[in-house]
This record gives sequence, C-alpha cells and structure tokens, in this order.
Amino acid sequence: MMIREMTHNECAATIAAQRLARLACAENDCPYVVPISYAYSASRLFAFSMPGKKLDILHANPRACLLVDALETRHKWKSVIVDALFHELPDTEELHDERLKAWALLAKDFDWWEPGALKPQPQPVVTTSPHVFFELQILAMSGRKAMSETTELSH
Repeated sequence: MMIREMTHNECAATIAAQRLARLACAENDCPYVVPISYAYSASRLFAFSMPGKKLDILHANPRACLLVDALETRHKWKSVIVDALFHELPDTEELHDERLKAWALLAKDFDWWEPGALKPQPQPVVTTSPHVFFELQILAMSGRKAMSETTELSH
C-alpha cells in the first residue's frame, strides 16, 4: 500500500463526491465530534441541524474541523481534513437567498435532513420548526489517499 498527499483539486473532488462528514468543534479545550450531512458548493459546506450541543459550541467558538472519508477497501481510501468557520443562516430577509441555496443543495439527497433532525430522545412538540441551516466556510483543506502499489504503478 502507498499513501500520498492529495492535491487541492483531489480534495475538492472528494468533498464534492461525499455527503457525510465528522464535524469537530471544541468548548473549553474539550473536543466534540458528531456526524453531519452536508452539501458542497465552491468554498463552502452547507448543513442543517436542530438546536443542541453542537450549535451551542459553534456559536461560542465558530472554528471547526471536518473529516471527510471515502473508503473503498482497507488499502484503498481517501481522507480529507477541512478547517472551517461556522456561520449560521438565520431565517432573515437578508439571508433568505443563502438559506434557499443551502436547502436546494441539501435537498438533492432524499435523506438530506439526517442526521441533523434525528435526536436519540423524544423531543417536545413545538409550533414552529427550530431547525437551523448553517454554512462552514472552508479556510483550508488537505488530504491523503492510499492505494495498492500496483494501482499506483498502472496510472
């Protein structure tokens, strides 16, 4: 097996091809990691969540890191690390178009609202939806990929 660094374009292509990432954020020097579904557009990732710990932490510290994996086999995989900055997209007139863009990009997948809307315990019934759309502005990304030596030699 050979492991090599990925180019910026390879990283972007991997992010564009995937829909699930692990989002890491930190509160008081304590990391918190959760899976999120996302949609990629240019230098931003769009996502959706219900209120909770993740959003509380991101509001206090908007710096985040994501891990996006593309696993084919144990010896053939890609892994991209994204440093990002959190921006909530509140339901305001000013951000209306950005929210619609986020929704449209996310809605390309039939289960786009998972895992952001599913909670492990029953939630109270509310009269308005508390869902939150947000973007993660990509500040930097890097990646590595592994492949068999025979695959590498044939390319």
